Amino acid sequence: MVIPVEDAADPRLADYTRLRDVDLRKSLEGERGLFLAEGEKVIRRAVAAGHPVRSVLTTAKWLGHLADVIEGVTVYLVSDEVMEGITGFQVHRGALASMERLTPPSVSDVISGRVVAGGAPQEGPRRTPRRIVVLEDLVDHGNVGAIFRCAAALGVDALVLSPRCADPLYRRSVKVSMGAVFAIPYARMTDWHDGLAEIRAEGFQLLALTPDRAAVPMDDVVLGDRVALMLGSEGDGLSSHWLHEADHPVRIPMSETAMDLGVDSLNVVAAAAIACHSLVR
Repeated sequence: MVIPVEDAADPRLADYTRLRDVDLRKSLEGERGLFLAEGEKVIRRAVAAGHPVRSVLTTAKWLGHLADVIEGVTVYLVSDEVMEGITGFQVHRGALASMERLTPPSVSDVISGRVVAGGAPQEGPRRTPRRIVVLEDLVDHGNVGAIFRCAAALGVDALVLSPRCADPLYRRSVKVSMGAVFAIPYARMTDWHDGLAEIRAEGFQLLALTPDRAAVPMDDVVLGDRVALMLGSEGDGLSSHWLHEADHPVRIPMSETAMDLGVDSLNVVAAAAIACHSLVR
Protein backbone atom coordinates (compact mmCIF):
# COMPACT_ATOMS: atom_id res chain seq x y z
CA MET A 1 0.00 0.00 0.00
CA VAL A 2 1.69 3.18 -1.23
CA ILE A 3 0.73 6.32 0.69
CA PRO A 4 1.97 9.71 -0.61
CA VAL A 5 3.10 11.99 2.23
CA GLU A 6 3.88 15.67 1.73
CA ASP A 7 4.61 16.79 5.29
CA ALA A 8 7.79 15.77 7.11
CA ALA A 9 5.93 16.19 10.42
CA ASP A 10 3.19 13.70 9.49
CA PRO A 11 2.62 11.54 12.63
CA ARG A 12 2.48 8.39 10.51
CA LEU A 13 6.23 8.79 10.04
CA ALA A 14 6.98 8.60 13.77
CA ASP A 15 9.29 5.58 13.33
CA TYR A 16 11.63 7.81 11.31
CA THR A 17 11.75 10.76 13.73
CA ARG A 18 15.02 12.67 14.38
CA LEU A 19 17.47 10.08 13.17
CA ARG A 20 20.50 12.07 14.34
CA ASP A 21 19.37 12.21 17.97
CA VAL A 22 21.15 9.14 19.35
CA ASP A 23 19.59 9.20 22.81
CA LEU A 24 16.08 9.70 21.44
CA ARG A 25 16.50 6.96 18.87
CA LYS A 26 17.82 4.44 21.43
CA SER A 27 14.82 5.14 23.65
CA LEU A 28 12.28 5.12 20.82
CA GLU A 29 13.62 2.00 19.12
CA GLY A 30 13.86 0.08 22.36
CA GLU A 31 10.34 1.08 23.38
CA ARG A 32 8.81 0.13 20.02
CA GLY A 33 10.99 -2.88 19.31
CA LEU A 34 12.20 -1.57 15.98
CA PHE A 35 15.33 -0.56 14.11
CA LEU A 36 15.96 1.18 10.80
CA ALA A 37 17.58 -0.33 7.72
CA GLU A 38 18.95 2.13 5.17
CA GLY A 39 19.33 1.33 1.49
CA GLU A 40 18.09 -1.47 -0.76
CA LYS A 41 20.94 -3.90 -0.02
CA VAL A 42 20.65 -3.57 3.76
CA ILE A 43 16.85 -3.79 3.68
CA ARG A 44 17.05 -7.01 1.66
CA ARG A 45 19.57 -8.51 4.08
CA ALA A 46 17.40 -7.61 7.07
CA VAL A 47 14.37 -9.24 5.43
CA ALA A 48 16.41 -12.35 4.54
CA ALA A 49 17.46 -12.60 8.20
CA GLY A 50 13.79 -12.84 9.17
CA HIS A 51 13.01 -9.31 10.37
CA PRO A 52 9.43 -8.29 9.51
CA VAL A 53 9.01 -4.92 7.79
CA ARG A 54 6.85 -2.41 9.68
CA SER A 55 6.91 0.21 6.90
CA VAL A 56 9.13 1.69 4.21
CA LEU A 57 9.95 5.34 3.57
CA THR A 58 11.14 6.01 0.05
CA THR A 59 11.02 8.20 -3.04
CA ALA A 60 9.48 7.42 -6.41
CA LYS A 61 12.87 6.58 -7.92
CA TRP A 62 13.27 3.52 -5.67
CA LEU A 63 9.78 2.00 -5.83
CA GLY A 64 10.68 -0.27 -8.71
CA HIS A 65 13.93 -1.45 -7.09
CA LEU A 66 12.07 -2.55 -3.96
CA ALA A 67 8.93 -3.92 -5.61
CA ASP A 68 9.38 -7.51 -4.43
CA VAL A 69 10.32 -6.44 -0.89
CA ILE A 70 7.47 -3.98 -0.34
CA GLU A 71 4.63 -6.19 -1.54
CA GLY A 72 1.96 -6.08 1.15
CA VAL A 73 3.91 -3.48 3.18
CA THR A 74 2.88 0.09 4.00
CA VAL A 75 5.08 2.39 1.92
CA TYR A 76 5.29 6.12 2.60
CA LEU A 77 6.19 7.86 -0.65
CA VAL A 78 7.86 11.27 -0.32
CA SER A 79 9.83 13.73 -2.40
CA ASP A 80 13.58 14.11 -2.02
CA GLU A 81 13.01 17.37 -0.14
CA VAL A 82 10.56 15.82 2.32
CA MET A 83 12.88 12.83 2.80
CA GLU A 84 15.73 15.14 3.79
CA GLY A 85 13.38 17.10 6.04
CA ILE A 86 12.43 13.91 7.88
CA THR A 87 15.89 12.41 8.22
CA GLY A 88 18.05 15.53 8.44
CA PHE A 89 20.45 14.20 5.79
CA GLN A 90 20.44 13.01 2.19
CA VAL A 91 19.48 9.36 1.91
CA HIS A 92 21.74 8.42 -0.99
CA ARG A 93 20.57 4.81 -1.05
CA GLY A 94 17.00 5.89 -1.61
CA ALA A 95 14.98 4.16 1.09
CA LEU A 96 14.59 3.54 4.80
CA ALA A 97 12.68 0.65 6.32
CA SER A 98 11.36 0.35 9.84
CA MET A 99 12.00 -3.26 10.84
CA GLU A 100 10.88 -5.30 13.82
CA ARG A 101 13.53 -6.60 16.20
CA LEU A 102 13.55 -10.31 16.89
CA THR A 103 13.87 -11.90 20.31
CA PRO A 104 17.63 -11.82 21.00
CA PRO A 105 19.31 -15.21 21.46
CA SER A 106 21.29 -16.05 24.58
CA VAL A 107 25.08 -16.28 24.61
CA SER A 108 24.72 -20.01 25.19
CA ASP A 109 22.52 -20.41 22.10
CA VAL A 110 25.02 -18.57 19.91
CA ILE A 111 28.31 -20.13 21.05
CA SER A 112 26.84 -23.64 21.11
CA GLY A 113 25.58 -23.28 17.54
CA ARG A 114 21.89 -23.69 18.38
CA VAL A 115 21.03 -20.53 16.44
CA VAL A 116 22.23 -18.85 13.27
CA ALA A 117 22.23 -15.20 12.15
CA GLY A 118 19.08 -13.44 13.26
CA GLY A 119 18.60 -15.84 16.17
CA ALA A 120 16.78 -18.44 14.07
CA PRO A 121 17.20 -22.10 15.13
CA GLN A 122 19.92 -23.84 13.16
CA GLU A 123 18.48 -26.38 10.75
CA GLY A 124 20.18 -29.60 9.76
CA PRO A 125 23.54 -30.72 11.21
CA ARG A 126 24.76 -28.26 13.81
CA ARG A 127 27.78 -26.14 12.83
CA THR A 128 29.44 -25.38 16.14
CA PRO A 129 31.28 -22.02 16.25
CA ARG A 130 35.06 -22.40 16.61
CA ARG A 131 36.23 -18.79 16.25
CA ILE A 132 34.36 -15.97 17.95
CA VAL A 133 35.01 -12.32 18.82
CA VAL A 134 34.02 -10.87 22.20
CA LEU A 135 33.61 -7.09 22.49
CA GLU A 136 33.92 -5.28 25.82
CA ASP A 137 32.26 -1.86 26.11
CA LEU A 138 32.72 -0.57 22.56
CA VAL A 139 30.37 2.42 22.56
CA ASP A 140 30.85 3.79 19.05
CA HIS A 141 28.13 2.44 16.74
CA GLY A 142 30.32 2.84 13.67
CA ASN A 143 33.14 0.81 15.22
CA VAL A 144 30.77 -1.98 16.22
CA GLY A 145 29.33 -2.09 12.69
CA ALA A 146 32.81 -2.11 11.13
CA ILE A 147 33.94 -4.99 13.36
CA PHE A 148 30.88 -7.00 12.37
CA ARG A 149 31.82 -6.44 8.74
CA CYS A 150 35.43 -7.55 9.37
CA ALA A 151 34.30 -10.62 11.30
CA ALA A 152 31.82 -11.71 8.65
CA ALA A 153 34.28 -11.10 5.81
CA LEU A 154 37.13 -13.01 7.46
CA GLY A 155 35.18 -16.08 8.55
CA VAL A 156 34.56 -15.49 12.25
CA ASP A 157 31.66 -17.66 13.39
CA ALA A 158 29.94 -15.42 15.95
CA LEU A 159 30.23 -12.35 18.17
CA VAL A 160 29.44 -11.80 21.84
CA LEU A 161 28.91 -8.29 23.23
CA SER A 162 29.31 -7.06 26.79
CA PRO A 163 26.21 -5.40 28.30
CA ARG A 164 27.45 -1.86 27.62
CA CYS A 165 28.43 -2.32 23.97
CA ALA A 166 26.70 -0.19 21.35
CA ASP A 167 23.63 -1.60 19.63
CA PRO A 168 24.52 -3.52 16.41
CA LEU A 169 21.03 -2.70 15.06
CA TYR A 170 21.35 1.05 15.50
CA ARG A 171 21.14 2.68 12.06
CA ARG A 172 24.82 3.68 11.87
CA SER A 173 25.99 0.24 12.99
CA VAL A 174 23.86 -1.44 10.34
CA LYS A 175 24.96 1.02 7.65
CA VAL A 176 28.69 0.75 8.38
CA SER A 177 28.46 -3.05 8.54
CA MET A 178 26.82 -3.08 5.09
CA GLY A 179 24.27 -5.49 6.54
CA ALA A 180 26.86 -7.85 8.05
CA VAL A 181 25.00 -7.62 11.37
CA PHE A 182 22.39 -9.84 9.69
CA ALA A 183 24.94 -12.34 8.39
CA ILE A 184 26.65 -13.49 11.58
CA PRO A 185 25.13 -14.76 14.86
CA TYR A 186 25.63 -12.58 17.93
CA ALA A 187 24.39 -12.27 21.48
CA ARG A 188 24.72 -9.83 24.37
CA MET A 189 25.94 -10.88 27.81
CA THR A 190 23.68 -10.22 30.76
CA ASP A 191 26.56 -10.27 33.26
CA TRP A 192 29.83 -8.48 32.52
CA HIS A 193 31.72 -9.70 35.58
CA ASP A 194 31.13 -13.42 35.09
CA GLY A 195 30.26 -13.44 31.40
CA LEU A 196 33.58 -14.88 30.25
CA ALA A 197 33.14 -17.91 32.49
CA GLU A 198 30.25 -19.10 30.33
CA ILE A 199 32.39 -18.84 27.22
CA ARG A 200 35.30 -20.68 28.85
CA ALA A 201 32.92 -23.40 30.04
CA GLU A 202 32.08 -24.10 26.39
CA GLY A 203 35.75 -24.93 25.78
CA PHE A 204 36.95 -21.61 24.36
CA GLN A 205 40.53 -20.43 24.76
CA LEU A 206 40.35 -16.72 25.72
CA LEU A 207 42.80 -14.39 23.94
CA ALA A 208 42.96 -10.77 25.12
CA LEU A 209 44.19 -8.32 22.48
CA THR A 210 46.43 -5.67 24.06
CA PRO A 211 49.21 -3.27 22.96
CA ASP A 212 51.39 -4.52 25.83
CA ARG A 213 54.79 -5.41 24.34
CA ALA A 214 55.11 -8.27 26.83
CA ALA A 215 52.14 -10.02 25.24
CA VAL A 216 52.63 -12.85 22.74
CA PRO A 217 52.46 -11.83 19.05
CA MET A 218 49.12 -12.96 17.65
CA ASP A 219 50.67 -15.16 14.96
CA ASP A 220 52.85 -16.99 17.50
CA VAL A 221 49.98 -18.23 19.66
CA VAL A 222 49.10 -21.91 19.40
CA LEU A 223 45.37 -21.75 18.78
CA GLY A 224 43.07 -24.26 20.39
CA ASP A 225 40.09 -25.92 18.75
CA ARG A 226 37.80 -23.16 20.00
CA VAL A 227 39.10 -19.60 20.41
CA ALA A 228 37.49 -16.37 21.62
CA LEU A 229 39.30 -13.13 20.73
CA MET A 230 38.57 -10.33 23.20
CA LEU A 231 38.64 -6.68 22.07
CA GLY A 232 38.36 -3.75 24.46
CA SER A 233 36.88 -0.28 24.36
CA GLU A 234 38.09 2.43 21.98
CA GLY A 235 40.01 4.41 24.59
CA ASP A 236 41.06 2.19 27.47
CA GLY A 237 41.13 -1.22 25.85
CA LEU A 238 40.21 -4.28 27.87
CA SER A 239 39.47 -3.91 31.56
CA SER A 240 41.95 -5.31 34.07
CA HIS A 241 39.31 -7.86 35.08
CA TRP A 242 38.95 -9.25 31.57
CA LEU A 243 42.72 -9.20 31.02
CA HIS A 244 43.09 -11.25 34.18
CA GLU A 245 40.42 -13.70 32.98
CA ALA A 246 42.20 -14.31 29.66
CA ASP A 247 44.26 -17.41 28.97
CA HIS A 248 46.80 -15.39 26.97
CA PRO A 249 47.38 -11.68 26.31
CA VAL A 250 48.18 -11.26 22.61
CA ARG A 251 49.35 -8.33 20.52
CA ILE A 252 49.79 -7.14 16.96
CA PRO A 253 53.52 -6.34 16.62
CA MET A 254 54.30 -2.74 15.74
CA SER A 255 57.33 -1.84 13.62
CA GLU A 256 60.32 -0.28 15.38
CA THR A 257 59.77 2.86 13.32
CA ALA A 258 56.22 3.11 14.60
CA MET A 259 57.40 2.64 18.16
CA ASP A 260 60.00 5.40 17.72
CA LEU A 261 57.16 7.68 16.63
CA GLY A 262 55.12 6.78 19.69
CA VAL A 263 52.60 4.68 17.75
CA ASP A 264 52.13 1.63 19.93
CA SER A 265 48.74 0.43 18.73
CA LEU A 266 46.07 0.54 16.03
CA ASN A 267 42.52 1.77 16.26
CA VAL A 268 40.13 -0.94 17.34
CA VAL A 269 38.67 -1.61 13.87
CA ALA A 270 42.07 -1.99 12.19
CA ALA A 271 43.25 -4.16 15.06
CA ALA A 272 40.11 -6.29 14.79
CA ALA A 273 40.65 -6.87 11.07
CA ILE A 274 44.26 -7.98 11.49
CA ALA A 275 43.54 -10.10 14.55
CA CYS A 276 40.54 -11.80 12.90
CA HIS A 277 42.71 -12.68 9.93
CA SER A 278 45.17 -14.34 12.29
CA LEU A 279 42.37 -15.98 14.24
CA VAL A 280 41.02 -17.92 11.28
CA ARG A 281 44.37 -18.93 9.82
